[in-house]
Amino acid sequence: MNFLASHFSGTTVAVIAIILGAFLSEDAATVTAATFAAASVLDVRLSFLSAFAGLWVGDLGVYAVARLAKDRAVARGWISRASLSAAGKPSAHNGDWPLAVSRFFPGTRLPAYVSAGLNRKPFLRYAGITALTAAIWTSMVFVAVFLFPGHAHTLSERLVKLGVAGLTIFSILFLWRWTSRRMQGRFAFIWQRIIRWEFWPAWLFYTPVAGICAWLGIRYGGLSLPTIANLNQKNGGMIGESKMEILQELMKTSPEATSQAFLIPAGLLEERLARIESLQTAHGITFPFVLKPDTAQRGAGFRKVHSLQDVKQHLQAVAQPLILQDYAPGPSEAGVFYYRFPNEESGHIFGITRKRFPALAGDGKHSLAELIEQDDRARFLKSVYLKRLGNEARRVPAVGERVRLVEAGNHCQGCIFEDGWDLYSEELRSAIDTISRRIPGFYVGRFDLRYTDDDSLRAGRGFQVIELNGAASEATNLYDAKNSLWTAYRTLYLQWRLIYAIGAENRKRGAVPRPTLAVWRDWREFSVQACDFPIAD
Repeated sequence: MNFLASHFSGTTVAVIAIILGAFLSEDAATVTAATFAAASVLDVRLSFLSAFAGLWVGDLGVYAVARLAKDRAVARGWISRASLSAAGKPSAHNGDWPLAVSRFFPGTRLPAYVSAGLNRKPFLRYAGITALTAAIWTSMVFVAVFLFPGHAHTLSERLVKLGVAGLTIFSILFLWRWTSRRMQGRFAFIWQRIIRWEFWPAWLFYTPVAGICAWLGIRYGGLSLPTIANLNQKNGGMIGESKMEILQELMKTSPEATSQAFLIPAGLLEERLARIESLQTAHGITFPFVLKPDTAQRGAGFRKVHSLQDVKQHLQAVAQPLILQDYAPGPSEAGVFYYRFPNEESGHIFGITRKRFPALAGDGKHSLAELIEQDDRARFLKSVYLKRLGNEARRVPAVGERVRLVEAGNHCQGCIFEDGWDLYSEELRSAIDTISRRIPGFYVGRFDLRYTDDDSLRAGRGFQVIELNGAASEATNLYDAKNSLWTAYRTLYLQWRLIYAIGAENRKRGAVPRPTLAVWRDWREFSVQACDFPIAD
């Protein structure tokens, strides 16, 4: 407890503010505590305990008020004891899971805690469940803020809005569930959003992955071993690597299989436009072509441009270095996750992903926004699609007109990922392996390919590499809607185990892992920079 004593005098006000603030908004107070810790305003342990205390004390308070209110209602005759006896005594274990799960879905907590008090759930059991889930939730928020410091304010706003919206919707559903089909449908949508994990926010889905990496770091004796899984990429392809440098190596070693690309440095608009026009003339690049960030941004900043006016608009919106790349027509796209240990002569394919670009068919009656709302899958990404479409969302497509909702092959941008193992063949493995072995120091990552047809890809031909991602890439077939959450995390565990094992092998051969603190600094810089990119096409 020495750290409490050393900080008490200077941090009392902040600690009290966090605890009391939790009574107004649990999530806003928790994000504030995490932000204080990330900025070194408060000791991380003290911040964590303050946030936890605010959550837990509030939980106990809600329980006590609900239980006392019920006792007084009985005492004053508002509720008869006979009706309580007729209802029967609830099991001590009844409602454990709803109580625990409600912690992770703001808006459902208050009804769950009030229900526990009204039903006189055993206090010690209630206190234990809420303490455990409060600790887990606080840890998740702290991890999210530390990993994505630039999004702390947005996270706080979204959690508060989600809590208010969730509580409002819950209350309406509770009051009108027997009379309103519309409300019942809305409840079904919320429930589907919860159980369809592929639509969970990234910070929630990836929090367990941090635990996986921590365990593998202990097992292999180095948390930052992935930074040497690939020796040809900055941080092994974990964070901050240049896409252009990787593409240049591919164009040098496998030009026949690589979509040509060129760097457009940061600078004055006129200079960048002049460079693009010069590249078009020198290399025969015609519209449409692609402009995308030089550093990985999960699809953000990707733009398929059709005219010089499109180019100007994008350059005005993005000041960071961009890559100009030929648009590979495909028409199909796949992601092939490859790995090879340094002591192996040939490599392996770990997973293959088919990428399907969703499109809506017009009926001449409904606007694009209405068609999105009616689509079984698109409605879960409504905010992404509407932001991308802008005013176009109000347009009513003609009968039979197909409107593509996304151009970037990224799941978070709305692209549909399906398992594509049926595309595997020894010829494809050999072709990818040949390209990979030509790149000195490359051992693991995902090739994003545009290809003509399935048979050609299986034959190891008819494809163009549009991107090669390093250690932080994923075997994205895990996002197939047919997969369970357990299958997804199992795939991620196996993938990261390969990455750590390859890093450990490279360490034996003399490679030195990047210091964890240095990687952390790169991550923080990347997190802030990622906010500057517009949504992808």
